[in-house]
This record gives sequence, C-alpha cells and structure tokens, in this order.
Amino acid sequence: MKNTAKRLLISYFWITVGSLVYALGFDWCYAPNAIGFGGITGLAQIINAVLPWAPIGTVVIVLNIPLFFLGWRLLGGHLLLSSLYAMFISSVFVDVIAALVPFQPMDPMLATIFGGILVGLSLGIILLQGATTGGTDLLARLLKLRFAWLPMGKLLMVVDLAVIVAVAAAFRNLSSALYGVVSLYIFTAVMDMVLYGLDSAKVAYIISSKPDEISKVILDELDRGITILHGEGGWSGDPKKVLLCAFKQKQIVPLRRMVKEIDPEAFLIVCDAHEVLGDGFRSYQQNDL
Repeated sequence: MKNTAKRLLISYFWITVGSLVYALGFDWCYAPNAIGFGGITGLAQIINAVLPWAPIGTVVIVLNIPLFFLGWRLLGGHLLLSSLYAMFISSVFVDVIAALVPFQPMDPMLATIFGGILVGLSLGIILLQGATTGGTDLLARLLKLRFAWLPMGKLLMVVDLAVIVAVAAAFRNLSSALYGVVSLYIFTAVMDMVLYGLDSAKVAYIISSKPDEISKVILDELDRGITILHGEGGWSGDPKKVLLCAFKQKQIVPLRRMVKEIDPEAFLIVCDAHEVLGDGFRSYQQNDL
C-alpha cells in the first residue's frame, strides 16, 4: 500500500512538471508569436481570437469534456483520472503564466524550434506516466488502441495538422501554419524520442572460437543472458556458435573489452534495439505506448 502511494505521488509529480513545461512552451513560444498549435489548444486559440474574454486554458477544459467521456469508456479509470489531472493543471498553468508573465514576440523560427522542444518534452513526460493532456493527445491515445504499430508522435501529427491549418486561417496568416507544421514535426520527434529513445538497448552478435569463455564472462560480470545460435561458416562450412546478447547502452564498453580480451579475433556486431521486453528489461504492459 505504501509503495503504491509512493509510485502515485512520483507519477503525479512528473505529470505536474510536464504540465508546467507544456504551459511554459505554449505561453512563451506559441501564443505571442501566433504560431499555429494543433489539437484542442489550437481550437482554443481560435476561440480566444474571436472571444478575447475566454481564457485559452478554460476553453481547453470545456472542449475536453466529451473526449474524456469517450476515454473513460475505452481506456479505463486510471488513465482518465491522471489525464484529467494533467489536462486541468496544464490548463491552469497556461492561464496563470499568461497572466503573470506578458511574454513578448521573438524570432518566429526560434519560437518554433524551442516551442516544439518544450512541448514535445512535456508530452513525452506526461505520456510516460500513463496520462495525457486531453484533446488530441487523448484522441491519439485512443487511436493507438486501433493502430498499435504506429508511434504516438506520428498519430498525433496526423490528428493535429488539420487544426494547425484552421488556426492559420483564423489568424489569416500562412506563415503561422508553416511555422506550426515545422514545430509539430519537432515536438512529435522529441516526444517519440522521450517515449521510445530512452528505452533503447543494444543487441550483440558474437562469433568466436572461444564461445564458452565469452558466454561465462558475460553471464558472470555483466549479468546478461546469452542465447546460442547455431550457424555455419559460408566459406569454410564449419559449424559456428553465434552468441546473441541483449544489453543496456552503458554496458557496450565493458562488453567490447571482455570479448576482445578473450578472443582478439572475435567477430562482434552491435545493433540498436528498441522495445526490449523480458528479464532485466521492461515488462510487457497491455496498454503500452
């Protein structure tokens, strides 16, 4: 019970941090520079332009209500409650920061780049905690149930493009849409890097005349499992043992050193690996992103 409460506190702490970064990126980079922003926040920009008395954060909360009813039905209570919190606190941060700090326009390209980085970082942090900020984040999360093979960033990009065009039309500014598309590409790339890049690992294929010695040292010193594949030399026709080992990025240097110390002639191939599931790595979760 105590561990569960601790995990929840940590999770909501990071959701709060991500929401603050999200609001800062929007208020600092997007709003003062009229850069097209996708999703529900983009629609809220349009409504705010027509009705200046309607704060963007408040409009976001109102527009999210029907999506959250759908989310409750398809995704369950935990994700919905954490997403409600993320949506509410990020919307509050947007309005509070806008009221406290009157950010001035900056170079549009700088705003596009840094806005994309901040928003992508924030959404990655929030999604890693099993939440969304509502709007198209939640819609993309729902689409992920149907298109599980697509990265979240790509799903979000598809959903947000139409809204960015609408924002540009509302502001009567083609540059707004073009900057918005560039920023959308940046923040979806950053978000995917946070979601999937941090889960990177390596896979090594080792062909050596001393496979047993190499297997033993990897098992003992790196605490990594070894799978032995049975191969055959293409030129010699001799049977070969090919060692397959998945390991963490930080273990690549000691692995290379150990292999070369045992057999300087060993053939070593190291490849990038993602979504490594199993003992020593991540566990499979049914609603994984």
